[in-house]
Amino acid sequence: MMLPVASEAPRTVAVVGAGAWGTTLATILGDRYPRVNLWVFEADLAEAIQCRRENGVYLPGVRIPDPVRATSSLAEALTDVGLVLFVVPSHVFRRIASAAAAHLPSKALVASATKGIEVETLATMSEILAEVLPPLDRARLAVLSGPSFAQEVARRRPTAVVAAARDPSVAGALQRAVSGGSFRVYAGLDPLGVELGGAVKNVIAIAAGIVDGLELGLNARAALITRGLAEMSRLGVAKGAQPATFAGLAGMGDLILTATGDLSRNRRLGMAIAGGRRLEEILAGSKSVAEGVNTCRSVVRLAERLGVEMPISRAVHRVLFEGQAPREAVVQLMTRELRFEGE
Repeated sequence: MMLPVASEAPRTVAVVGAGAWGTTLATILGDRYPRVNLWVFEADLAEAIQCRRENGVYLPGVRIPDPVRATSSLAEALTDVGLVLFVVPSHVFRRIASAAAAHLPSKALVASATKGIEVETLATMSEILAEVLPPLDRARLAVLSGPSFAQEVARRRPTAVVAAARDPSVAGALQRAVSGGSFRVYAGLDPLGVELGGAVKNVIAIAAGIVDGLELGLNARAALITRGLAEMSRLGVAKGAQPATFAGLAGMGDLILTATGDLSRNRRLGMAIAGGRRLEEILAGSKSVAEGVNTCRSVVRLAERLGVEMPISRAVHRVLFEGQAPREAVVQLMTRELRFEGE
């Protein structure tokens, strides 16, 4: 499908959020744009990034190009920008987006690159943006997601992701704005499916980490990933997403990466749980967010609301929050009532 050509490419872009993924996006965009504003929550970290050209907290060892300007002021970060990427954790997304709304330039393209579902409202990140932005800005909303470890993207290793929006011209504009070099962006028209794929895969990745941590074997991991994809698709279709989306980069692609890759925070968390560590202990010792923890709560509640059966996600919830032993959860999954594969 040929996409409409955007009117004018942005000259200055903003990335709101300086975790590993936000810093990575700013870094690769700094190769192509004369000015990239990176909003950093911590003022001292913003100053350190400016001085040292490195985010030593969330992306150590990666040089940040000179066009990237770090600031802790939202007003400064969003002044005269043509593209804004929100890359803050899902549990603070609404608060940061609401604060940013007053500073967003008119006609700026706005996209979420955060993977998660808000616990309190069960809203996706783009649904939150649609709530907090002025009505005229909502037509220019998009999402960016797909199989992409920050460390690999920052080191310019080949990566393919999806830019999705309901409006083909908006999807195409985001695609062209962020695609380049080793970072290839495909356009899509199912932002809801792209977001749900990016969120649910983190829950399944925790389950995959538990399977690997218990040394249950490659057969078990393959079965888990496959059935996890089925859960993801069921939930997405029930909420109105397109089934084909989950066979693509933002569904199957991201799930495979996160459930098998050693760089996956969610998989590592699952392995730690299988090794006997408590969730609170794991979270207390990490500065980076494992989005699958909060998303697990959201996914289980959303599935209940929509009447969708998600046994793997429910098992992860029992292990994380209800005190069930990982091996007992596996036994329950394996002894469920037999059924046809398509169910």
